[in-house]
Amino acid sequence: MAIGGLIGLLDDIAALAKLSAASLDDVSAAAGRATAKAAGVVVDDAAVTPQYLQGVTAERELAIVKQIALGSIRNKLVFILPAALLLNYFLPALLPIILMVGGTYLAFEGAEKVWHKLSGGHVDEKPAVEKGPEAEKKIVSGAVRTDLILSAEIMVISLASVSHQGFWSQLASLVVVAFIITILVYGVVALLVKMDDIGLKLAQRGSSGMQTLGRGLVTAMPKVLATIAVVGTIAMLWVGGHILMVNLGADGAGWFNAPYEWVHHIEHEIREATGALGGLLGWSFNTLCSAVIGFLVGSVVVGVLHLVPFKKSHSA
Repeated sequence: MAIGGLIGLLDDIAALAKLSAASLDDVSAAAGRATAKAAGVVVDDAAVTPQYLQGVTAERELAIVKQIALGSIRNKLVFILPAALLLNYFLPALLPIILMVGGTYLAFEGAEKVWHKLSGGHVDEKPAVEKGPEAEKKIVSGAVRTDLILSAEIMVISLASVSHQGFWSQLASLVVVAFIITILVYGVVALLVKMDDIGLKLAQRGSSGMQTLGRGLVTAMPKVLATIAVVGTIAMLWVGGHILMVNLGADGAGWFNAPYEWVHHIEHEIREATGALGGLLGWSFNTLCSAVIGFLVGSVVVGVLHLVPFKKSHSA
């Protein structure tokens, strides 16, 4: 009887192990699908972040990237994930509204940078560490604040792809997505901001080929980072406008479908009419329309905020 009971217990353990393995496979597959669906926003996140590190001295770059990365994972796990799961369960209609608020903020940030550039304004290029720890904290808080919006979009897109699963599977999948995306984005950011230092080390090697490569990296990186700053601004307008268009229209609150339906219809026509290039051209048209919407909405917010007197009088 004892041996039979032991064999039965071992069979139960084996069955539980198989069930656990199957559950882990499901979570891994779901996390992979969710990460793939959020890939577009991941690219935007990687493009936006390096612009916050312009003017930072080389020895502080990785420390600041680490602080921003920790802030990003905190955004995803502590704030966004619980709120998204609870809202998806109790008040799913609020999720599109929250996304539109985030989209408006991104559009405002992008439009403000564009108007600042067009007005001939100049950003203070003095390295943040030379202005004291408060300036460095401001860089980190600004990057983490922008990351909150992009992370919210990433997590909500990911949630939509696993919404058919049970609560615990959703939770496990989204935790995996949060870590994968954070490591991916800020690993790329760290590599970008340190590429000039890598170039300097290569330029000191004995091989002439390595020296040439190193000097090329050092020469190219300022231009690369300047280009990334432009891409980051465009990404803010693009993602912000797309969030607004999609959630205001067919896939969101359904209040005003016209922009989404018009853009989607033209995009479909372009895909059908242009053959092999249809996918790229259709996507480009959708992206352009999203950026224009983002710029228009963001410009309105910029105008309103410049008209509202926020600063208190110090005459007292």
